[in-house]
Amino acid sequence: MKSRGISIRRRLKDWTGSFFPAMHRFRLILLLALSLLPIMRSGEPAPLASMETRLVFGGDVMMSRYVGRAARDAGDPAYPFRGVAPFLKAADLAFVNLEAPFSDRGKPTERGMVFRAGPEMIEGLKLAGIDVVSTANNHARDCGGYGVEYTLDWLTENGIAAAGSAATADAAHEGVVIARNGTRFGFLAYTYDQTNGNHSDIDGRVAVMDIASMKKDVWRMRPRAGVIVVSMHAGIEYSPRPNAQQKAFAHAAIDAGATIVVGHHPHVTQSPEEYGGGLILYSLGNLVFDQFQRAETQRGELAEVWMKEGKLLRWRLLSVDIGKAGPRLR
Repeated sequence: MKSRGISIRRRLKDWTGSFFPAMHRFRLILLLALSLLPIMRSGEPAPLASMETRLVFGGDVMMSRYVGRAARDAGDPAYPFRGVAPFLKAADLAFVNLEAPFSDRGKPTERGMVFRAGPEMIEGLKLAGIDVVSTANNHARDCGGYGVEYTLDWLTENGIAAAGSAATADAAHEGVVIARNGTRFGFLAYTYDQTNGNHSDIDGRVAVMDIASMKKDVWRMRPRAGVIVVSMHAGIEYSPRPNAQQKAFAHAAIDAGATIVVGHHPHVTQSPEEYGGGLILYSLGNLVFDQFQRAETQRGELAEVWMKEGKLLRWRLLSVDIGKAGPRLR
């Protein structure tokens, strides 16, 4: 029995002696392999695959005169947008030109060229999921300095960003930046005129078109945004072709680093241009407006643009018919 016990212990010793050194070597190899893997800090999420971002741009939105009256008659301040709201709301980012300032002072505007949108009319922008508007246009000061301030405050209170005007002149030229799908989109906006023939002075809080200033603004925005959109309110009303000022300003914006230039003011559509790797939408015409006296002012366009990782992938234009019940996609 004694010799048998010695034999069993010897075999066990031989087995463990060969097994544990092998296990030790395996652990060393495993630790070495793990050390070569990328280090992920505690709590840091794994990187997500980049996504396409769909942007939609619309033209002039004027919620005064007939448009405001029609909304009041319908008992629905969002009434003018109901025909296009689902399409706009489905975008990752939606942009329009806000052609009439908001104000809680004064009576509703029934006629004339000095616009005032009642505060309740912002419900249309909210229904359509508008993310950012241009407030730099020739009607920006139609309700005076109070209207400039009230419009900015009212938009902010309702979660809509404004580009082109701000509380100070410096802030007006800083623009706004909105993040979507891992990309930061910067918006700057400018107008050829801010007085509408009603003011003899210049309000620095509303950005006016100047190529040198715009280029500086774009350069300053580049570290903050992967994609820069420049809005310009310019051109000759009812002209189907862009003028020299529009072309020079838009080309300079793309050369400075903008990817998209979107235009408005002519109230009719103008042919777009691909330039320098970017897209220039010279005029998208009207979107919500009451210019029923001309056939061409009752047809606008919505621009659909897809981007990924700061690159312009593709784009298309969709026709919009504008009637007394509001715009409808054709």
